[in-house]
Amino acid sequence: MLTNKQIEEAKKTTPYTYDNDILHEHNDGIRMAYEWLDAQTKTKGKTARTYALKHMIERWCGRYISTSDVEVAAHMHPEICGKYPHFNISARLTLPSKNRLAGMKEAFTQGYHLKNSDDRYSNEE
Repeated sequence: MLTNKQIEEAKKTTPYTYDNDILHEHNDGIRMAYEWLDAQTKTKGKTARTYALKHMIERWCGRYISTSDVEVAAHMHPEICGKYPHFNISARLTLPSKNRLAGMKEAFTQGYHLKNSDDRYSNEE
C-alpha cells in the first residue's frame, strides 16, 4: 500500500491539469484511485475515449475522489502515462475487486457506491 510519505512527495511533483484547483480530502482517495487504475489493462497508447473516471472510482470505492487524486495516483503508477482522463488504459474497463480496498478506512464512508450507475465494465477482477 502506498505510504503517506510517498503520496506527499508525489503531490509535489504531479503535473496537475489545473494548478489553481488542487483538492485532496484524504490520502486514501489517492490510494483508491491508484488501485482502480492498477486493475485496468494497460495499452501502448492513450485512450481517445473519455470516461468520467473519477466518478467511476467513486462508485467503486464509496467515497469522493477528486480529479487531483486521480492525477496523483496516475503519476505514481509505474505503468500509467497520459493526462486525465486520457491514460493508457483499455476502453474495455475492468471492475476491480473490493479486496483492493482492504485497509483503507475511508472506503465506503460517503455512500457514493449507492448511486445509480451506468458504468460499463467489460470485465471483473
